[in-house]
Amino acid sequence: MKAEIHDLAIVSPEAKIAEGVKIGPFSIIGPNVVIGKNTTIDSHVKIEGHTILGEGNKISSYCAIGAPPQDSSYKGEPTETILGDNNIIREYVSIHRGTMKDKAKTTVGSNNLLMSYVHLGHDVVFGSNCIIANSTNFAGHVHVGDKVIIGGGCNISQFVSLGLGSYLGGASAIDRDIPTYCTAYGNRVRLKGINIIGMRRGGHSKQVISEVVDFYRVMEANPLSPRAFVNHKELIEEYENNPVIQQMIDEINKSEVGIAPFMS
Repeated sequence: MKAEIHDLAIVSPEAKIAEGVKIGPFSIIGPNVVIGKNTTIDSHVKIEGHTILGEGNKISSYCAIGAPPQDSSYKGEPTETILGDNNIIREYVSIHRGTMKDKAKTTVGSNNLLMSYVHLGHDVVFGSNCIIANSTNFAGHVHVGDKVIIGGGCNISQFVSLGLGSYLGGASAIDRDIPTYCTAYGNRVRLKGINIIGMRRGGHSKQVISEVVDFYRVMEANPLSPRAFVNHKELIEEYENNPVIQQMIDEINKSEVGIAPFMS
């Protein structure tokens, strides 16, 4: 099935448009853009730079994908923006290309829902199966795991990492890392507990979930910092066979900006 390109769209003859793609009026597609099969692009969308979109994506009006990064060090280098498959990108979403400071690309996985006015800054590494509510902003170099859910109006600082299945309440200011399956909210953000519903949906057993909750509560009650706590082997040895806890420990040890503090 041929691509359907509206007469009022501006599509570079050098762009690679797969079969089944639909492009609405007044949209602009640059010369270094690749658009996968069965992707729908509504009116007034601008896709530029070295940008690759996978298959089955739905891009709503007034989105800007592959725009230059908001970084004074950027000098027009051919950095990239790469999206996976079956993402739903709603109105006014902006996704900026990478910079030479990092890996020179911004990447987004598959099956995500980005609601209106979401912004992904340069060099963001974004997972799959995430739901991000309206007006949430991700600064440069943020890492987002799979199955993350974020309420509306949140702001995530640069270099922060959000673990697999984490859940963030609306209007939060996130300036510290959130470990796997943790819930958090507030300005500044505080850890509130474990995303038990997310773990159930992820197929984890009752025993694994119970151990994760227990691990969290023991770590919260301990006077040591999370990093000091997980480096005392005698405190965590009973959890050595729990893969979720081991992932949490790894995230805590590797955190560059620190883990968000516990709710007081």
